[in-house]
Amino acid sequence: MMQIGCYQLAAPFALAPMAGITDKPFRQLCRDFGAGWAVSEMLTSDPKLQQTRKTLQRADTEGESGVRVVQIAGSDPQQMADIARYNVIRGAQIIDINMGCPAKKICNVLAGSALLQNEALVASILQAVVDAVAVPVTLKTRLGWDDDHCNILTIGDIAEKAGIAALAVHGRTRTQMYHGTARYELITQLRQQIRIPLWVNGDITSPQKAAKVMLQTGANGVMVGRAAQGQPWLFRDLRYFYLHGCLPSALTVAEHANIIRHHIQSIHDFYGEYIGVRIARKHIGWYVAALPDGANFRRTVNKVEEACEQLQMIDDYLDRQVAQLNAWPCAYRENMH
Repeated sequence: MMQIGCYQLAAPFALAPMAGITDKPFRQLCRDFGAGWAVSEMLTSDPKLQQTRKTLQRADTEGESGVRVVQIAGSDPQQMADIARYNVIRGAQIIDINMGCPAKKICNVLAGSALLQNEALVASILQAVVDAVAVPVTLKTRLGWDDDHCNILTIGDIAEKAGIAALAVHGRTRTQMYHGTARYELITQLRQQIRIPLWVNGDITSPQKAAKVMLQTGANGVMVGRAAQGQPWLFRDLRYFYLHGCLPSALTVAEHANIIRHHIQSIHDFYGEYIGVRIARKHIGWYVAALPDGANFRRTVNKVEEACEQLQMIDDYLDRQVAQLNAWPCAYRENMH
């Protein structure tokens, strides 16, 4: 079981923070299925952007179950300390620092994974944030900037010395972005070097792979990002497989359909109809990707502007799946046979 600061996690499975995806409705859904840890979307440390609608919605953890973890990003130690304090006042129970985001607009301002090129600045930021707040501070990062500069062992050492409570490492470099395959050898070495809890992240697409990678690396937990898109029930299967060594019985097609309906409705409720309809589109695309005629349905439903029409189209489409399908498509279940 993972212990981070004073918090004991119910399960060693985390939803990785993803900008534009891990909003409050999706975090809560993944928690409901067994994610023991769900981090907010990344918040900028730029004081000029603190009161924008987007930042306020990203920072909203009101009424969330589980530990409320807010992720911050920036390159100025004082600004990072200030935004950490501000979010703790607003209810954050843990502050997570982003040094893993590979996006150009983040790296161009020397934040996210760009910081891995400046170890002294990494140390200054980590120390400033840890000293600024009384709650645990965690760090999300990558193997390094590029293949010639994989400095995660040094970064891990800096993090532990600064008082970071847990570390999550994506098994790719910044220049890899999300291409190629994640590598876990350095994460295995890091586990032997540091004593703080360690999450392994990158290419963990199934309960079987999660178990294999945890065994290989010795990591305390697994962090899942893109694999949770369109299948939040993955956390149910991860947890069951971890406890029992096999997959649970699959949810019925009708149960899957109800989860999707509920999720889309919760997006509308959280954002309001106009923005909610637009945010829901990518989630609908992921949900229907493997379903019959899913690509056509996605193209059609994406043209709809009204919330009630979007919901009606989803209802009709899902009702057809319930009537026709014997089982919901799932790659890691199909590959078992």
